[in-house]
Amino acid sequence: MDALSTVASFFRSGGPFMFVIMGTAVLILAIAAERLWVLSRAGALNHGKMMKDLMRHVQSGDLSAASQVAKKVKSPAGRVAYAIVSNGTSNEESLNNAADGAAVVVLPPLSKRLPHLGMLANVATLLGLLGTIFGLTQAFSAVGAADASERSAFLAAGISQALNTTAFGLMVAVPAMVIHGFLVGKVDAIVEQTDEVSVRLIRVMTGRSDNF
Repeated sequence: MDALSTVASFFRSGGPFMFVIMGTAVLILAIAAERLWVLSRAGALNHGKMMKDLMRHVQSGDLSAASQVAKKVKSPAGRVAYAIVSNGTSNEESLNNAADGAAVVVLPPLSKRLPHLGMLANVATLLGLLGTIFGLTQAFSAVGAADASERSAFLAAGISQALNTTAFGLMVAVPAMVIHGFLVGKVDAIVEQTDEVSVRLIRVMTGRSDNF
């Protein structure tokens, strides 16, 4: 209960900018949750098993079975693999074009709204600084107009508002930047996984060794 009272007091003494920063935090959480759900689904595949099955069918010449394996995998890697094996040729240029065409469709949506997280982190920081300036302006204006007995109280309230908004802005911005970095890392991992599938499949379908 004491902790809850402390948080409530901290929020109240921060002034109106605390509500704006809180709204920014809610928006950050909504975007992060939605992106995490999307990326978790995109990266949720047994990569080793898919590659093993694909390679077995492709090396045996059964492209129809390989297409069925790739079609069942609802991920960027699976969709690119399906575009390659369903191309039906062993021409490297044609296979590369098929892989690139599929990648252009399935990979960009993974990064959708991720730049907004970085932008909102900066917004939260700047709102905190704006609240600081607003609080200090109010404090000094009140001190100048108040009686001598009230000046210390007005000054303390203004400084409290100034510091609390800065602190709250940073409390929102720092986790937002960490989440942004984490999600960008997941996107990079999925892209690398998709590139690996593409390169290995094309090498095998053009009659080259799968060893690098």
